Amino acid sequence: MTLLEPPPRPEEVPGAFPSPLDAVGPHALARQAAESLKATLRDGVIAPGLSSHILEGPDGGKMFGVLVVRQRDGRLGVLRAFSAMLAGRWDVPGFVPPLFDREARARVEPVAETTVKALLARAQALGTSEELLRLRADDEARQANEATEREALRQRHEDRRRQRHARRAEVRAATTPTDPVRAEALHALDQESRGDKAEKRRWEEAQQEARRDLISRRAKAERRLEALDRLRSIVSRGFMKQIHDTYAITNARGETRPLRALYGGAEPPSGAGDCAGAKLLAHAFAHGLQPVALAEFWWGTPPDSGGRIRGAFYPACRDKCRPLLPFMLEGLEVSAPRLFVPPPSPMLALSIVFEDEWLVVIDKPCGLLSVPGRDAALADSVLTRLRARHPRSTGPLLVHRLDLDTSGLILAALDARTHASLQRQFLHRFVEKRYVAIIDGLVRGESGPITLPLRVDLNDRPRQIVDPLHGKPAVTDWKVLHREAGRTRVALYPRTGRTHQLRAHAAHPQGLGAPILGDRLYGHADSRLFLHAEILSFEHPVTGRRMSFTSAAPF
Repeated sequence: MTLLEPPPRPEEVPGAFPSPLDAVGPHALARQAAESLKATLRDGVIAPGLSSHILEGPDGGKMFGVLVVRQRDGRLGVLRAFSAMLAGRWDVPGFVPPLFDREARARVEPVAETTVKALLARAQALGTSEELLRLRADDEARQANEATEREALRQRHEDRRRQRHARRAEVRAATTPTDPVRAEALHALDQESRGDKAEKRRWEEAQQEARRDLISRRAKAERRLEALDRLRSIVSRGFMKQIHDTYAITNARGETRPLRALYGGAEPPSGAGDCAGAKLLAHAFAHGLQPVALAEFWWGTPPDSGGRIRGAFYPACRDKCRPLLPFMLEGLEVSAPRLFVPPPSPMLALSIVFEDEWLVVIDKPCGLLSVPGRDAALADSVLTRLRARHPRSTGPLLVHRLDLDTSGLILAALDARTHASLQRQFLHRFVEKRYVAIIDGLVRGESGPITLPLRVDLNDRPRQIVDPLHGKPAVTDWKVLHREAGRTRVALYPRTGRTHQLRAHAAHPQGLGAPILGDRLYGHADSRLFLHAEILSFEHPVTGRRMSFTSAAPF
């Protein structure tokens, strides 16, 4: 522990422990302690002999935490922690140790690691065995050959069908309905048609017979591989339970419970109990220290999914910590977590850029919601004000939305038919939108596309993360306008309309590589989010005239 020198004034110390789940950010005292650790990391040092440059490597960055604590003599100090392991080590000088029972874990972990590695090696050997690779290759070749033959047969039958169609027409043209020649000729053509169907049936039966043995042998080999994977998964879960049983969680009252008892009957996620906040609180309780204020922040390369920015503060994670921390804090006076509430917007008339009997174009200010929130305090919005202005309007009104923190042009329809027409234009990408933003960093390159699929972070809503497997396609084109004082002004052209698309694409390392200035979710808060929807162009649903509107960015 490091003592706080000089000691903070009494008014600078919180009366109750600020909630780790606070969405607004940590207490100023914890921020101050965190800035001291950030300065050390910025200087390239984690601990003696351990450089912070490891956080820029392929393993990526790390969550760090600081906990301001009060000793029995009343003096304040700071504890430091990192999440999970650092450079393959649980113990690093200057940081608190892990929660688990070392002796108990030492009895489980080596056996678990050896067993799981052996199962993995068996699965890899089977998956790359000569037998399975040959069966897969033979089956793929069979499928390709079968597809070729199927197409040739289909084409041959289609040609015969067209020929029969022409011959039927010729027969009908050359004979009368009662002519026995017509009946005989049409019957012969019908027989040809039935012959083609029979040929196709025989071909399908022959293919089924030919593929039966190969498919059976491949399926048997694949089942062996799947069985090994299932076995490895079952064994891994069993060992994980044993590892979780090495964690005993103590709260501020001195009560102790097993880690697994705190997750409502579900198994804790991997890494539960290893987050910086949990480690800090456990160490404080074990040494008779009173927690005063906590802060956790990210340092180093962001994860592949994005969602973390160097130096930014984050509340406790939803899946690992939120079931755990309420128990740990029992016996401690804790402030209620604060939720982000936008500052009240002046009840001024909407800034109307264009209005007729069918649609309205509004210039939305930063800080005004597009639609009302669930809480009564969040009732004010563009939609609320529009309904008050046009009480006889029908339909959903807003054709699209802008984030609370984004300013600029937004389009509304005053009747359901106009709304549907404009929605189709958005769907088919007939609407042109251009945003301007200031990026909090120097962007490499001059222009290009960003194609990073996005989905909501289930553990940290409403933040969006990149997920190539489950994310929805998201495309943004960008162009640098100019660079100045370490920042870049860019034009952004969203080709899709995912939630937070421009903000997530800007902040991700594979996007622009730096957040939009003032982005409290994907970067660092400032006087505002420097993102503005400046151009909106579409076809008027009634007049058919192409309309384009511009709103100069207020920054």
